[in-house]
Amino acid sequence: MDPELHDNIVDLGMVRSVSVKGETAHITIALTTAGCPLRATIKRDCETRVESLPGINSVQLHWDELTPEERTRVMERARLKARDTAAPSQIPARTRVISIASGKGGVGKSSVTVNIATALASRGLTVGVLDADIWGFSVPRMLGVDSRLNARPANSDEERGKIVPEERPEGPGLLKVVSTGLMVDTEETALMWRGLMLAKAVEQFLHDVDWGDLDYLLIDMPPGTGDVQMALARLLPQAEMLVVTTPAVSAQKVAIRVADMARRSHMPVLGVIENMSAFTTPDGTSWPLFGEGGGERLANEIGVPLLGSIPLEAAVSTGGDTGQPVATSEGPASRAFHEIATRIFEEIAPPPDMNACSASVIAEIPVSLKSEKTSDH
Repeated sequence: MDPELHDNIVDLGMVRSVSVKGETAHITIALTTAGCPLRATIKRDCETRVESLPGINSVQLHWDELTPEERTRVMERARLKARDTAAPSQIPARTRVISIASGKGGVGKSSVTVNIATALASRGLTVGVLDADIWGFSVPRMLGVDSRLNARPANSDEERGKIVPEERPEGPGLLKVVSTGLMVDTEETALMWRGLMLAKAVEQFLHDVDWGDLDYLLIDMPPGTGDVQMALARLLPQAEMLVVTTPAVSAQKVAIRVADMARRSHMPVLGVIENMSAFTTPDGTSWPLFGEGGGERLANEIGVPLLGSIPLEAAVSTGGDTGQPVATSEGPASRAFHEIATRIFEEIAPPPDMNACSASVIAEIPVSLKSEKTSDH
C-alpha cells in the first residue's frame, strides 16, 4: 500500500510489467516523478516482499515515470478514494471548500480570507468562514463578530446538540463564522493546547457545527504545515488550497512548503495571492516596500496561476481592526479582492495534481508474480 496515495500501486497503474526468468523476478515500476526521494524505500520493500516468494531468489527492478496523463489519473483516483473513506462531516457535499494557507505568519492570510469571503457573499452566496488558526484567531474581530457560540438542543438523548455558527449578513449574501475566538472569555485569552487538542478542535468544528447550506467554506489556516493542516487534509479530502505570500523572496520560499504539503495530501492548489504587493502614493508612484515578484515566482514554481496582487493599503488594516473588511468599501485593495473572488467563482477550476511522490510497494506485486509463475508452467 502506498502510504501517501493510500492505494495499491498495481491498481494505480504504476507497475508496468512483471516477469520471471529462472529464479529472478523482473519488475518495472513507474514513479509519479523521476526524482522520487523514496525510490530506495520502494526498492527495499519490493525486494523484501518478492524474495520471500517460493522460487524467487533475486529481484531486478526497472524504473519508469508516469506520463502527465497517467499522473492525473493516479491523483484523481487517490483523491476520490480519500473522499470515499473520509469520516462524515457537517459540510454539505455541494460546498466548495477552500483553505487559505501560508508558510509563515505575518503575510496577511486572515485578511485575505475574510475579504475574499466578504466579496463572495456580496454576490449573494452563503459563505462559511472557519478560523482554524486555533492559537492565533483573528477572524471574529476582522468580521465584527463577538457573540459566543451556542449549541442547538439535541433532538434525542443519543444526539449531541450542534454548534450554531455566528452569522453576518453581507448584502444579498451571508457569512457564517466559527472560531475559537467565539468560545473563549476574552480576545486576550491564551489557548495553551497541544497538537492533539488542536486536531480535535478542528474535527469538532467540522462534525459538531450545524453549518447548514453553504456555497463556499473558506478556512483560515494557521501558518506552516503542522497538526491542524494534516487534520484538515484528512477530514476534508475535497478541499482545495489558495497560497498567500508577500513579494519577499523569504516569504515565497517558505510558502512553497505549504504547496508541497497540499500536493502530498492530494489537495489541488488553485492559485497564489500576493499580499502587500506595493504601496502607491497619491501621485501614482508605486513603491515595492517588501520586494517584487514573489507571488509570480511562487505561482510559476508550483505551476498555478497568480490570481491577484493586493496593494499595501492602510484601509485593509483599518477594516480588519474595526470589523468592516475593506471589501465592503471602495478602493484599489477592495477591487483586487473582488477581482480575485470573481476569478474563483467564474474561472478557476481545480488543476490536476501532478507532483505527489510514490512510496512503497504493496502486496499485489507478489500476487502478480504468482500469476506469472503459474502461466510459465
